[in-house]
Amino acid sequence: MEGTSQGGQAARAPAMTDVARLAGVSHQTVSRVLNGHPNVREQTRLRVRAAIEELGYRPNRAARTLVTGRSQLLGVVAPNSTLFGPASLLAAFELAAGAAGFSVSVRRVRVLDQPSIAAAVEHHRDQRVAGIVVIAPTASANEALAGVPAEVPVVTVDGDPERSAALVTVDQEAGAYAATRHLLAAGHRTVWHVSGPSDWLDAAGRVRGWQRALEEAGAEVPPVTPADWSAAAGHRAGQMLARMPEVTAVFAANDHLALGVLRALNERGRPVPAEVSVVGFDDVPEAAYFTPPLTTVRPDFDQVATETLNLLLKRITGGESGPVRRILTPVLVERESVTAPPR
Repeated sequence: MEGTSQGGQAARAPAMTDVARLAGVSHQTVSRVLNGHPNVREQTRLRVRAAIEELGYRPNRAARTLVTGRSQLLGVVAPNSTLFGPASLLAAFELAAGAAGFSVSVRRVRVLDQPSIAAAVEHHRDQRVAGIVVIAPTASANEALAGVPAEVPVVTVDGDPERSAALVTVDQEAGAYAATRHLLAAGHRTVWHVSGPSDWLDAAGRVRGWQRALEEAGAEVPPVTPADWSAAAGHRAGQMLARMPEVTAVFAANDHLALGVLRALNERGRPVPAEVSVVGFDDVPEAAYFTPPLTTVRPDFDQVATETLNLLLKRITGGESGPVRRILTPVLVERESVTAPPR
């Protein structure tokens, strides 16, 4: 009969002690791994995870909450968006939290303003979450965070370093600077920029990095071509830039904008990179298959998620209480969309 042993008695579910015995560690070490404690060697963590998988061990969350005094549920406030950056951050955080033994409750908001974020935070508090992550890519979202009660452990992702007490973000300015310097190093006299929405912190940081690289090189700083984050907006911007013979290099604020620019340049008979070089930002999975394959800037979303989880757990346990800002540098991925300008 299913769920019984050969002797007819109900089969015992594996316990934490079984995991400890199989992994060759103490049950306290298993507990630390399940709680995402940072002071566990990676080799030990992997061994415990393998034992959990082999035994099919499932922790009793209710019992753990009674013993530890805190929930195994984490809350996330996220924009209601399918944009690659926020969506990738959320997916990576859910995986990292799950690997550490936590469940994640996501509350999406249509508008990143004070009432919406306050309501989302209260929703998570009603669920008795242990801590909250807020993905806050806009200026309005960061203003709204000022109203979050001080006793709630909160970590902001993609937020404003001047407003966030606990922040993990990508160095947008450094990424844009590297992209622009790469185009200048290829021999282009200047670089035109198709930007993201002006109220997005990521877009503002990328404008700053682009401008700083041009100014340091003594290059002309062309006017910014404003857009949203879509390929359609990139296509409209690219149609305008394609008509300008002086444009030989374009830095687009994300890869979808870059895709639209590539399409517009191709339609106007200005091949990439023979006449115009193009660099994007984000390294979406399709970027390597654009025509031509796109040179772009790659943020490490898995690293952002891991740093966010570790920082939140420290805030929850009281191991980190002061202002903390962890700013991660993205890398430039060189492909075939950049070359020297035509003579």
